[in-house]
Amino acid sequence: MAALGLVHGPLGENSLHLCVDMQRLFAPGGPWAVPWAQRVLPAIEELVDRHPERTLFTRFIPAARPGEGPGMWARYYRRWAEVTLANIDAGLVELMPSLARFVPPAKVLDKHVYSPWTEGRLNAMLTGSGIDTLVITGGETDVCILATVLGAIDHGFRTVLVTDAICSSADQTHDALMELYRSRFSEQVEAVRIEEVLENWR
Repeated sequence: MAALGLVHGPLGENSLHLCVDMQRLFAPGGPWAVPWAQRVLPAIEELVDRHPERTLFTRFIPAARPGEGPGMWARYYRRWAEVTLANIDAGLVELMPSLARFVPPAKVLDKHVYSPWTEGRLNAMLTGSGIDTLVITGGETDVCILATVLGAIDHGFRTVLVTDAICSSADQTHDALMELYRSRFSEQVEAVRIEEVLENWR
């Protein structure tokens, strides 16, 4: 089984809170609403409030028009034509208001695919920064969080997954991914509740 808790010790100044895609797109009433998002939002807010200058928010930016995007993404945006930028309120790509107020000093990184690593900007931001630990929150557990965690592992970062500050729109696959994180990545993912993070990141 995986490591539960901060088995590699307290978090320090080389840590970064990476909050994934907590946007109005996924809030109640949004086109891709994630019901749990409101449930985990208070924990995320508290963590950001403690370390706003050590927080980076990612935002998932849909294609501009239906059918745009490389390869299978073009098919994806034919299926989800109503969520392209041409067909939604532009404000839906913004962070949820209670998180947007922390920017700046918190920073924002836009991406057009599930992983924040693929387009290279995250690596560019982190190179030479001294950051060696990523504390991951946001959504969804089984899509963009999964892509974020696997990239963090591949790049050699200490990866801390805040279990009660991540969410999904599908309970079954959320639970399956939590089991995957805990059982298959025991050397590389620390699964931690928000209280432990707050107590051990001063």
